[in-house]
Amino acid sequence: MSKPTITAYLKTQCGWSNGVRAVLAKYDLPYEEKDIIKNPAFRWEMEQRSGQPLSPCVEVNGTMLADISGEELEQWMLSQSLVGNTDKTTNVPLNAACTDEEHAAMAVRMKL
Repeated sequence: MSKPTITAYLKTQCGWSNGVRAVLAKYDLPYEEKDIIKNPAFRWEMEQRSGQPLSPCVEVNGTMLADISGEELEQWMLSQSLVGNTDKTTNVPLNAACTDEEHAAMAVRMKL
Protein backbone atom coordinates (compact mmCIF):
# COMPACT_ATOMS: atom_id res chain seq x y z
CA MET A 1 0.00 0.00 0.00
CA SER A 2 1.55 3.33 -1.04
CA LYS A 3 1.65 6.18 1.45
CA PRO A 4 -0.70 9.09 0.79
CA THR A 5 0.53 12.67 0.46
CA ILE A 6 -0.65 14.52 3.57
CA THR A 7 -0.55 18.15 4.68
CA ALA A 8 -1.91 18.80 8.17
CA TYR A 9 -2.90 22.30 9.31
CA LEU A 10 -2.63 21.99 13.09
CA LYS A 11 -2.34 24.07 16.23
CA THR A 12 0.82 23.83 18.32
CA GLN A 13 -1.15 22.46 21.28
CA CYS A 14 -4.72 21.32 20.79
CA GLY A 15 -6.68 18.22 21.71
CA TRP A 16 -7.98 17.72 18.18
CA SER A 17 -4.59 18.48 16.59
CA ASN A 18 -2.96 15.98 18.95
CA GLY A 19 -5.55 13.41 17.89
CA VAL A 20 -4.68 13.95 14.22
CA ARG A 21 -0.96 13.63 14.98
CA ALA A 22 -1.63 10.42 16.93
CA VAL A 23 -3.54 8.83 14.03
CA LEU A 24 -0.82 9.73 11.54
CA ALA A 25 1.80 8.26 13.89
CA LYS A 26 -0.32 5.14 14.47
CA TYR A 27 -0.14 4.34 10.76
CA ASP A 28 3.46 5.57 10.31
CA LEU A 29 2.31 8.12 7.75
CA PRO A 30 4.70 10.90 6.76
CA TYR A 31 3.08 14.32 6.56
CA GLU A 32 3.87 18.00 6.28
CA GLU A 33 2.74 19.85 9.39
CA LYS A 34 1.76 23.49 9.05
CA ASP A 35 1.42 25.07 12.49
CA ILE A 36 -1.29 27.73 12.16
CA ILE A 37 -0.42 29.29 15.54
CA LYS A 38 3.30 29.76 14.94
CA ASN A 39 2.82 30.89 11.35
CA PRO A 40 -0.28 33.01 10.57
CA ALA A 41 0.39 32.57 6.84
CA PHE A 42 -0.44 28.88 7.28
CA ARG A 43 -3.77 29.82 8.89
CA TRP A 44 -4.57 32.02 5.89
CA GLU A 45 -3.53 29.21 3.52
CA MET A 46 -5.71 26.73 5.43
CA GLU A 47 -8.72 29.05 5.26
CA GLN A 48 -8.25 29.60 1.52
CA ARG A 49 -7.85 25.88 0.79
CA SER A 50 -10.63 24.66 3.12
CA GLY A 51 -13.09 27.53 2.73
CA GLN A 52 -13.51 27.88 6.49
CA PRO A 53 -11.53 28.94 9.64
CA LEU A 54 -11.80 25.88 11.90
CA SER A 55 -8.92 23.48 12.52
CA PRO A 56 -7.52 20.93 12.24
CA CYS A 57 -7.70 20.59 8.48
CA VAL A 58 -5.93 17.74 6.74
CA GLU A 59 -5.37 17.46 3.01
CA VAL A 60 -4.90 13.88 1.84
CA ASN A 61 -3.98 13.25 -1.80
CA GLY A 62 -5.62 16.57 -2.75
CA THR A 63 -8.83 16.04 -0.74
CA MET A 64 -9.34 18.63 2.00
CA LEU A 65 -10.86 17.31 5.23
CA ALA A 66 -11.93 20.44 7.10
CA ASP A 67 -12.37 20.74 10.87
CA ILE A 68 -11.61 17.06 11.42
CA SER A 69 -10.76 15.06 14.53
CA GLY A 70 -8.24 12.25 14.66
CA GLU A 71 -11.11 9.79 14.97
CA GLU A 72 -12.81 11.16 11.84
CA LEU A 73 -9.51 11.18 9.94
CA GLU A 74 -8.86 7.55 10.82
CA GLN A 75 -12.38 6.50 9.78
CA TRP A 76 -12.07 8.38 6.48
CA MET A 77 -8.66 6.89 5.66
CA LEU A 78 -9.93 3.39 6.42
CA SER A 79 -13.02 3.95 4.23
CA GLN A 80 -10.77 5.09 1.38
CA SER A 81 -8.43 2.09 1.84
CA LEU A 82 -5.51 4.46 2.44
CA VAL A 83 -4.62 2.55 5.61
CA GLY A 84 -5.41 -0.92 6.84
CA ASN A 85 -6.33 -2.28 10.22
CA THR A 86 -3.53 -2.25 12.78
CA ASP A 87 -3.00 -3.46 16.33
CA LYS A 88 -1.22 -0.20 17.20
CA THR A 89 -2.95 2.14 19.60
CA THR A 90 -2.59 5.81 20.46
CA ASN A 91 -1.75 7.35 23.80
CA VAL A 92 -4.01 10.39 23.40
CA PRO A 93 -7.74 10.82 22.82
CA LEU A 94 -8.57 11.07 19.12
CA ASN A 95 -11.61 13.30 19.57
CA ALA A 96 -10.96 15.75 22.40
CA ALA A 97 -11.24 19.52 22.58
CA CYS A 98 -8.48 21.83 23.72
CA THR A 99 -8.32 22.44 27.44
CA ASP A 100 -8.98 25.92 28.84
CA GLU A 101 -5.24 26.18 29.55
CA GLU A 102 -4.40 25.39 25.92
CA HIS A 103 -6.86 28.04 24.69
CA ALA A 104 -5.35 30.64 27.04
CA ALA A 105 -1.80 29.81 25.89
CA MET A 106 -2.82 30.09 22.22
CA ALA A 107 -4.50 33.46 22.84
CA VAL A 108 -1.26 34.79 24.34
CA ARG A 109 0.82 33.47 21.40
CA MET A 110 -1.52 35.00 18.84
CA LYS A 111 -1.10 38.45 20.42
CA LEU A 112 2.69 38.30 20.12
